[in-house]
Amino acid sequence: MNTITSPDPDADGTLLGRFGGEKPPAAQWFDAAIAHAPERSNFTVDGADIELLTWGEVGKPGLLFLHGNAAHADWWSFIAPQFADGFRCAAISWSGMGKSGWRESYDIPTFAKEAETAIEVAQLGASGMQPVIVAHSFGGFPTLRMASHHPDAISGAILVDSAPPRAEGGPPPRLAQGRSHNPRYETLEAALRRFRFLPEQEEGLPEIIDWMARGALHEVPATDEAPGGWTWRFDPQFWTKFERRNWGEKPQVPIGIIVGGKSALFPSGRLEELEALIPDRRFTTVIEDARHHILVDHPLELVAAIREGLELLR
Repeated sequence: MNTITSPDPDADGTLLGRFGGEKPPAAQWFDAAIAHAPERSNFTVDGADIELLTWGEVGKPGLLFLHGNAAHADWWSFIAPQFADGFRCAAISWSGMGKSGWRESYDIPTFAKEAETAIEVAQLGASGMQPVIVAHSFGGFPTLRMASHHPDAISGAILVDSAPPRAEGGPPPRLAQGRSHNPRYETLEAALRRFRFLPEQEEGLPEIIDWMARGALHEVPATDEAPGGWTWRFDPQFWTKFERRNWGEKPQVPIGIIVGGKSALFPSGRLEELEALIPDRRFTTVIEDARHHILVDHPLELVAAIREGLELLR
């Protein structure tokens, strides 16, 4: 059973502070999923190493899971294993995020190239059919680029609370301005206490929040510019280096949509705008009580929605 919990943040507003650096108790399904560990490797695209996770046998139909901004491939490590019996599954960390390398500049065509290369390296098309992409949030931008410019690379896509970028949109000023380095924290506990989502979200399973936070952190030595300690893996200059244009035009593959009924990214009318951009829209699924980070607050409902959607994309 999927139970939605409110973390009841501490007085300082943190999501994980009440656990004192310890891992929260986890549901049995979650422990079983992450116990199905992926094979971990990397490949290179235009000079940057890209982190690759794979599950399932080569030769089965392919699924490529793509995460959102400032996240990492392990956001899918409790979702992808639930498809590994019937699919060859893969997830990557975008350049500038997770354990992948950073770039001097970022753009959507290059991210699309990273996804296309992952399909080749992970042999997601070995079944004779090109894979389906499941993309959350930012991951939908390169997906739509592929669907319009390289439709032969995929057989379809599922956009999970993802809509194409708007010219007038952008990150909050604190991210857009960038900074020379991410904050450093003396202890892992202190770093975990600072983890939060963007857009802000308190609802979710604590074990998932903790899993995502730990995967976003690493310990680094002191430098002339910054003290040693625990810090975030993503490039702190990402938004100053990122070209938002060229996400694509009309997608040329079948696409399904899954959105959270309470998502901050889908105010009134936004879903209809997205639907109008997709000539071959196979379905729209609204998970009523979910917010933007559906993987966090309604993971099992998301799994069920993806399963149903894959049948409709055939």
